[in-house]
Amino acid sequence: MPPFRPLFRNPHLQTVAGAFWQRPFDESAFPVTASYYQTEPEVQVLVHSQQPSSPPKGTLLLVHGLEGSSEAGYMRSAAHAALTSGFAVHRLNTRGCGGTEALCNTLYHAGLTTDIRFVAERLRAQSGQPIFLGGFSLGANMVIKLAGERGAAGRDLLAGVIATSTPLDLGACAAALNHPRCRFYQRRFLRNMAARLRRRHALMPRLFSLDGLDGVRSVYEFDDRITAPFFGFGDAEGYYGTQSAGLFLDTIAVPTLLIHAKDDPMIPFDVYRHPAFARNPYLRLLAAGHGGHVGFLARGPRRFWVDEILCHWMMEIGNNSPAGIVL
Repeated sequence: MPPFRPLFRNPHLQTVAGAFWQRPFDESAFPVTASYYQTEPEVQVLVHSQQPSSPPKGTLLLVHGLEGSSEAGYMRSAAHAALTSGFAVHRLNTRGCGGTEALCNTLYHAGLTTDIRFVAERLRAQSGQPIFLGGFSLGANMVIKLAGERGAAGRDLLAGVIATSTPLDLGACAAALNHPRCRFYQRRFLRNMAARLRRRHALMPRLFSLDGLDGVRSVYEFDDRITAPFFGFGDAEGYYGTQSAGLFLDTIAVPTLLIHAKDDPMIPFDVYRHPAFARNPYLRLLAAGHGGHVGFLARGPRRFWVDEILCHWMMEIGNNSPAGIVL
């Protein structure tokens, strides 16, 4: 794997610059088609799809992070890199994201894997081959959890999984967001989460209540008052204690690469000291000293290191590299 040479060593600069840096995305060379998948009664999700200029070497399904969408910069540049490497790419909007608030009757949460599985199964049937899953932040939690839920049966559906900045322990990450160094991120998340809930309430007031929203000052409180009760988890502890991806690492049975920065301000690196990394041969952790949260801006002309790793890794798996290859 190509080494990471950080453009910035400050994790906050990596995180913020990574979110706003202009990224390549050539829609003229790779036209975008929009498809709506009805994954459950009264639930539709939007997927933006693109095809490479030659027969695809494989299929990649990407999932964005908290309050993101298929149009997030990291989603677009990852898609561009994969397309130029010869892979078909599909960018999934989780429930209510990407302007789809009116298309489903539920919220989303960090462990909601049913929509990803539904779309993946359809893509698998269309392509005739197992597909790759790629996830970022909250979406990384989802794809890791899905792979673990499938266990050995996952080999029929998935060629492999690559997850960037995965919050393996949702409770530890919610606590990290309460640290003063993360005040900016938490406020931004809360502003967007509250605004989305209000939009959902305006469209479907009987389904989406605003009770408990006033006075929410942290992601933990939002999950405790809104997310967990909505999905029947009880409270935030019940939500985090059942939906964290770390709970599913041991049962993953497809090649899985996790990319993480040791200086990620939102996800403490201690959550990666999970014993599954030593005992599950399908797991590989690529840990960089710097990179922030979904940042990883590199020095030199190859600015977007995660995109390079993504393509390199898919090519290796596609060339039948053994699951135990050392990254």
